[in-house]
Amino acid sequence: MKVPDGEFRLHVWTPESGRGPGILLIQEIFGVGEYMDAVARDLTAMGYVVVAPDMFWRIEPDWTTAHSEEALPEGLSMVSRFDWDKGPDDVEAALEALKGLPEVDGRVGVLGFCFGGTLAYLLATRAEADAVVSFYGSGVPAALGALDAVRSPLQFHFGGADDYIPREDVAAVERAVAGRDRMEIHVQEDGGHAFHNRKAPMFYQPEPADRAWRLTEDFLRRHLPA
Repeated sequence: MKVPDGEFRLHVWTPESGRGPGILLIQEIFGVGEYMDAVARDLTAMGYVVVAPDMFWRIEPDWTTAHSEEALPEGLSMVSRFDWDKGPDDVEAALEALKGLPEVDGRVGVLGFCFGGTLAYLLATRAEADAVVSFYGSGVPAALGALDAVRSPLQFHFGGADDYIPREDVAAVERAVAGRDRMEIHVQEDGGHAFHNRKAPMFYQPEPADRAWRLTEDFLRRHLPA
């Protein structure tokens, strides 16, 4: 898709029905690779049309890397070079593109993991969707000052044993969300960072992953039924 200073790829997956609500799937640090494909297929099985934008296009278009300890520094390097001024504009443009797809019935949600979990939250502070889910976004605690701007149902997921997000920062999100209408937070106390990433053996934890995904499915069914 085209934006004022260039263009980037939107990866699209469709359900068997060919039509349904849309979900904008925002990548983690390894790019739109096998993990995002696996999550997208989970979502299409639920009846959603899924679009995942290439968020690293300004650095290296269509970049992906292995989900391994050896490749982790590559992913962290990509995030360190990410343009946090223009990147949120790209996500918002991708959401508008998703809404305009003929396969999408007009309703849309957002789901982001890790780096994408932060972007999903930032998107919720500037655009409306029927449901927004943010998994362990390390930038969320520092951006809680914008929480009042959120107008969409919002679900946060964190791990209580995350080496990248201190537990006290997660507690700050818990306090900020407490008592707010249509907002919820779930902390898997035994979960480390990226516990849902079943393509990354160094991170994946089946039990917290399954618990969090069931909560995600329930949230989507309540606010964005397919």
